[in-house]
Amino acid sequence: MKYIGAHVSAAGGVENAPLKAREIGATAFALFTRNQRQWTAKPLTDESIAAFKSNCEACGFSPAQVLPHDSYLINLGHPEAEGLEKSRTAFVDEMRRCSQLGLSLLNFHPGSHLKKISEEQSLALVAESINLAHEQVPGVIAVIENTAGQGSNLGHRFEHLARIISRVDDQDRVGVCLDTCHTFAAGYDLRTKAACRKTFSEFDRIVGFQYLRGMHLNDSKRELGSRVDRHHSLGEGHIGWKCFEFIMKDPRFGGIPMVLETIDDSIWAREIRELNAL
Repeated sequence: MKYIGAHVSAAGGVENAPLKAREIGATAFALFTRNQRQWTAKPLTDESIAAFKSNCEACGFSPAQVLPHDSYLINLGHPEAEGLEKSRTAFVDEMRRCSQLGLSLLNFHPGSHLKKISEEQSLALVAESINLAHEQVPGVIAVIENTAGQGSNLGHRFEHLARIISRVDDQDRVGVCLDTCHTFAAGYDLRTKAACRKTFSEFDRIVGFQYLRGMHLNDSKRELGSRVDRHHSLGEGHIGWKCFEFIMKDPRFGGIPMVLETIDDSIWAREIRELNAL
C-alpha cells in the first residue's frame, strides 16, 4: 500500500491537520506540532490532543501514515555547548508532543557543523542527541531526513546517514526520510529509471531499505548536484516524472508516509491523484 499526502497546515490547532489532509484526498500527511520557527511553544492541550486523535481516526489515518516534522531551528550536531543543549531540549519536546498525539515518527534535519568542528564530530553529536532523546521519550522513532548539502549541513551523503545510525543504541527507533529534491541536489541522479535503480541500490547498500520510514516527493528547481534546496511541482523540474513512476511501482516504498512539499499547494490534490494513477 502506498500512502501519499502532503505537508498540511496545523493553523488553528494540530487537530485541523488530518481534516486538511482528507480534503486533498491524502492517505498520509505531515505537520508541524508547534511553530517551526520559534524555540518555545505552548503545551498541547488535552482537548487538542483528543481532537487530533479523533480526527485521525475519522479520516482513516493511522500513526504509520503521519510524518511530523520538527523545528527548523534545531541543530543536533551543533558545535557549541549552548546551541547543542538548546537544540536537544527542543528536540525532546518535539518527541514528547508526538508521543502525546499517539504518533510514532519524528522527521528532522540532522544538523550542521557550522565549520567549527569536523563532519565526523558533528555526526557523532547527532547520534548522541538521538540516544539522549530516546532515554527521555519512549516509543517515538527519530527519522533523519537527507539534505541537499547546502553550506555546512550534514546528511547529504548516504554515508552520513549510515554513520549516524551506526552510533544509535536502539536501532529499531531510528530511520530515514528520503527527500527526492534533496537527493538529486546532493548529486544522486533520479532522472531515468536506470538512474533510480542505481541511486536506490546505493542507498540500500550503504544505509538499507529497512531504515526507510518516510519520503518527501518533490521535483527540483535546480540541476543535479547543485547542492541547493529548491523544490518544484512534480514533473516541472529537473527530475521529471520517471522518478516518481519508479517509486510508485517499487514495493520497497510501500507502507510509509510519502509526503509532497511541492511549491503549489493548490495542485496537491491533482498531484496525489497523478501519483496514485501510476
